[in-house]
Amino acid sequence: MADGILKVGTITNSAGSGNITIGSGVTVNVNRPAFEAYQSVAQTPSLSTYVKLTLTSENFDTDSAYDATNSKFTVPSGAAGKYVFLLDAGGYDNNAGLDIFRLVIYKNGAAARFSNILDTDTTSIQTAFATCTGVLDLAVSDYIEAYIWVSSDGGTYTTLASSPIQTRFSGYKLGA
Repeated sequence: MADGILKVGTITNSAGSGNITIGSGVTVNVNRPAFEAYQSVAQTPSLSTYVKLTLTSENFDTDSAYDATNSKFTVPSGAAGKYVFLLDAGGYDNNAGLDIFRLVIYKNGAAARFSNILDTDTTSIQTAFATCTGVLDLAVSDYIEAYIWVSSDGGTYTTLASSPIQTRFSGYKLGA
């Protein structure tokens, strides 16, 4: 049998209703490509500037579209569409002066989604956790990166890279 595309409006079993069984060895390609990358080594980003997160370890990467060397996801050929991204990060300021903690998802080198935490407590060592999510419409060769921006009153900020609380970045294509 030749390879091709099957387009149908409705599929039913021979009885006209019920379940359809997909045989072994068949892959249903929904929500692909998909990846999850994380930090295995803590990072101390410069303050008051956007710094790319180093996410050089992977839990999975279905289509080899995430480059762990460069901490970058690139849409592969034939995979344009809408994607969901999730960026989780945690860390601490060693000098009780964390003011703003911002996570940013970049598309093709520019901020596309961001989240902020504003901290007004400067009386103790500050630990911050944040999540940034977004749905982005991507074309082939578009690339996505994770950034952080932190301001502090004299301390240094360090990301968390220990399990299970890690700085991690994931994404997947929305199914058809």
